[in-house]
Amino acid sequence: MIRTNLSTRPFYNARAVNVLIGLFAVIVFGLTAYNAAQLIWLTSRQRTLGSNAASAEKEADRLRREAVQTLARVDKKELATVDKAAREANAIIDQRTFSWTDLLGRFERALPADVRVTSVSQQAGREVVLIDTEARTVEDVDQFIEALEKTGAFRDVIARTETVMENDLIAASIQATYVRAGTPAETQQ
Repeated sequence: MIRTNLSTRPFYNARAVNVLIGLFAVIVFGLTAYNAAQLIWLTSRQRTLGSNAASAEKEADRLRREAVQTLARVDKKELATVDKAAREANAIIDQRTFSWTDLLGRFERALPADVRVTSVSQQAGREVVLIDTEARTVEDVDQFIEALEKTGAFRDVIARTETVMENDLIAASIQATYVRAGTPAETQQ
């Protein structure tokens, strides 16, 4: 059998070319259909979101008007009374959470032998502590002040008053800023 093409016009395999063109046309048609479907879906989604945004904007305007009306109905004096009561409640809570055990333990470790603490009170919320003491000499009071400062739990320790009593004892009132337990003194300054 002869395998050469002896024709004057060569035979081209047009079938393979037609199949490739047809396959390309199917792919193009599929992508066009997918793009059209996506366009339709995105257009409807945009309409839905636009209507949702418009209704949300209307609802926000309605809520703003209600808030203005509600604020107009609030009695300023009553609000001030409630605010004052809340501050008092917070102060009571702060006093209950104040660790007196920790404070007195720190006094015990810093207290010199010739100084006696007669009273301790709290001022300005939780930080400022007033300490009334009795000592034999002013140097003993100074020693107690220095020992408090060395603990790191107290800063700005000053003797507010020092009075000589009838029995030759020194009554001193000391003021100090107490740094809460577990908090370094440097971060409180």
